Amino acid sequence: MSKQSKIYWYCQVFGWSFYFFINLIFFGLKYQYDYKYYLVIFLSMPLGIGITHVYRNLILRSDFLKFKIPSQLLLIVVFSVIKAFVFFLCITLLSIWFGFVNVKLSFVRISELIINYSVPFCLWNIIYFGSKYFQNYRRSEINTLRLYVASRESELNNLKAQLNPHFMFNSMNSIRALIDEDPAKAKVAVTKLSNILRTTLLMNKNKLIPLREEIKLVKEYLDLEQIRYEERLSYNFKIDENVQGMMIPPFIIQAQVENAVKHGISKLPGNGMITIEAFSLADVLKIKVSNTGKISSEKPLTGVGFVNSIQRLELLYGTAGKIFISEVNNLVVVDINIPLK
Repeated sequence: MSKQSKIYWYCQVFGWSFYFFINLIFFGLKYQYDYKYYLVIFLSMPLGIGITHVYRNLILRSDFLKFKIPSQLLLIVVFSVIKAFVFFLCITLLSIWFGFVNVKLSFVRISELIINYSVPFCLWNIIYFGSKYFQNYRRSEINTLRLYVASRESELNNLKAQLNPHFMFNSMNSIRALIDEDPAKAKVAVTKLSNILRTTLLMNKNKLIPLREEIKLVKEYLDLEQIRYEERLSYNFKIDENVQGMMIPPFIIQAQVENAVKHGISKLPGNGMITIEAFSLADVLKIKVSNTGKISSEKPLTGVGFVNSIQRLELLYGTAGKIFISEVNNLVVVDINIPLK
């Protein structure tokens, strides 16, 4: 038996038991009937369960919940009266069978009894349909959330896939520049690139990766670029030991380092420095990528890497994930905030 079926039967037994005890207290004890009357009251409990259970099966077979709301309300009232009439007939037949009928069953009295019996059946409808509407609402809400998550996952994967050709393009440009200048270094660069590609293929399968893996990729990329730029490029890592295992989106640092090389270091005649820092502060992982240079006033900050990072952080963390860029003392600084919770 499923969990929903168990809950249904628990509610049936509890609800009709409550109805039995209400009748017992307000009618049986008040008028001091004999045991036969109490027996009829007791039998009303399984009788009510049986009538409502048959009614429930009819509802499930007829797809009652697919009807329009006004039609449902009308049918609920009609069926409540029908169930009350069936209940009245069964109680009356039991009373006759046990040999007592205390009142003359006039039309007015019959109508009064049917109306009284309609009350518990209306309550049953309210509880049953209320629970069904709640379940359908929750199911619809869950399906909506699943579609929402699926669309965000798809968008996130598209953004992540966008970085691969961007990264490849920058790396191949670096190697192409070395082929004519220094073939030996070009061979070393190709080896570096193959290692980087192997790493990126593994990283690309995950939505989040440990910070240490991203740092390893960034170091290999900077080693590759250092072959090309030689003394024009130096780099430095300041990574707190306690944040090495923290999870971050793949390529989130790599994209900023690529921008630093392309828009900063490549424009300088020498002494270019890139510094990558990472530390935790107040439940936030702080990552800083700074490079020697200035923010260009001619070009807006709409490069693939930066815009892509903004969108990915928003998809993953909402407003809690932030990235912004500033210029401080001849340094271009990109700050990335990733919530740890």
